[in-house]
Amino acid sequence: MKLGRMVLMAAVAAMAGEAAGAPSPKHAAGHAPGHAAGPGPSPTGGRQAVSGPVATYWMSAATTNGMGSMGGGQGGGRRPGLGAMLGMGGGMPDPNAYTHTLLLQLGSSRQPTGGAPNAEHDPPQTLGAGPVLPLLTPARPHEEEPRPPEQYQQPKGRMLIFWGCGEHAPPGQPLVIDFAKLGSAAGAQQFQGFSRGLGVQYMQPPSPTRNTTYGEWPNERTRTQVPAEGSLQGSHTVRGNYSPDINFNLSANQDFLPPFRMTANEKTPLGSANLGWRPVDGSLGYFATMFGARGEGEVVMWTSSANQASSFALPEYLSDGEIGRLVTAHILMPPSQTNCTIPVEAVRAAGDGGFFQLVAYGGESNLSYPPRPPAPQPWNIAWQVKVRYRSATSGLVGVDMARMMRGDDDDDRSQHPGQQQPPPPKKKGGFLGGLGGLGNVIP
Repeated sequence: MKLGRMVLMAAVAAMAGEAAGAPSPKHAAGHAPGHAAGPGPSPTGGRQAVSGPVATYWMSAATTNGMGSMGGGQGGGRRPGLGAMLGMGGGMPDPNAYTHTLLLQLGSSRQPTGGAPNAEHDPPQTLGAGPVLPLLTPARPHEEEPRPPEQYQQPKGRMLIFWGCGEHAPPGQPLVIDFAKLGSAAGAQQFQGFSRGLGVQYMQPPSPTRNTTYGEWPNERTRTQVPAEGSLQGSHTVRGNYSPDINFNLSANQDFLPPFRMTANEKTPLGSANLGWRPVDGSLGYFATMFGARGEGEVVMWTSSANQASSFALPEYLSDGEIGRLVTAHILMPPSQTNCTIPVEAVRAAGDGGFFQLVAYGGESNLSYPPRPPAPQPWNIAWQVKVRYRSATSGLVGVDMARMMRGDDDDDRSQHPGQQQPPPPKKKGGFLGGLGGLGNVIP
């Protein structure tokens, strides 16, 4: 696969693809800072020995609407794939529909007792995903036979990178990356350097490599879905033969984030594009991206960051501390901001196929057991639970999805209904037909 296509797919997948100060009211309750094992100061003063946790359980809760919600029919609660997100199936999404996805990850320092690893999550009935969600330990991947390297093909084309909200891109933009020069030391350094300054601290969820025993849902055993009306509120129990029993409750302010509701997605007479949205209750920061392509020769990327950043420089989820830091650094928009203008230079460079994504980072809820005792009593942590949140929407820049669903049109057919007009040309490949050159470069 050509390097240009690899970068293209990585960028689009990342788009399917999270304010400094006090936490948002939606998820303020139940938030407690995580605690690292080892001696440390107690809230009551003095040194305290801390051990554990034996088990760590993470729940990653996402809400998706816009073009991304087209993948809601996929099983297992996974986010939609690239083809579903771009409408390769030719379907038309419901502009008001949204999906909930959930990823469950259990890690333990214990070996399983009584046979193979076995664990399950008993969720509240309000989740709507079934009475029991089995946490399956993935099989170790088989090592592939060594194969001769594929014949190298010199990549062609270039990537244009814009950033910042505003009518016009400031001087010095775009940053241009020539794919043909990426093989050189200078080219590789340029490509790596344009997002290095963010210094993002990636979260470390449970995994087969970090924990003695690990289990996850969704998995190959069950691919039930979380319905749009599904809720995390209620009593949760996690049990298994390699973990202590984990019992906790989530309240209304620890539920899924609500979906985005766009108030504007329109191009201005000058050629820029205005994005507007209602505040997402529980969001601690926003991040917008746009991606486009003209033929196979040029890839265009833009982000809302006030500083130079790529659209795939941020992970799906961020910790509360990282969100606050990135808002202060003007990488993320603060929760009070509800609009952003994509510069005219970026919109024009993307052609007719600009694709945007808007993400709300909702922070996290942290729970642990037993409660921390006063020093100098030791704190032996049995388990810790982290629930992290995000909401995202996506679509074509300047395209009103609701109008498309109704079949409205702004051309001469609507201005002169009495005149017979030739039928509009049909576009191939669902929404890819409306993505300009983007449809030609995705394999």
